Amino acid sequence: MNKSQLADVAANKSGLSKGDTSKALDAVLDSITEALQGGDKVSLTGFGTFEVRDRAARTGRNPQTGAEMQVPASKAPAFKAGKSFKDAVN
Repeated sequence: MNKSQLADVAANKSGLSKGDTSKALDAVLDSITEALQGGDKVSLTGFGTFEVRDRAARTGRNPQTGAEMQVPASKAPAFKAGKSFKDAVN
């Protein structure tokens, strides 16, 4: 399911127009992105938690040449599913 399909399903369930639902979905995703950029966690009770995790610098390999290279430290977005969400999927 892609973003527009998700908006269509949400519009059908909520009774809102597809345009309004799409705008609301965009606003939610933008808000989560901005919160993570600011260093905050976003916890949705029963669904899960979005957070930023630090990745340490490491030595990697170029798959084409096999040469070693340094991969710099970085930050990566992460999602941890909540118990209710896990139970619903299983």
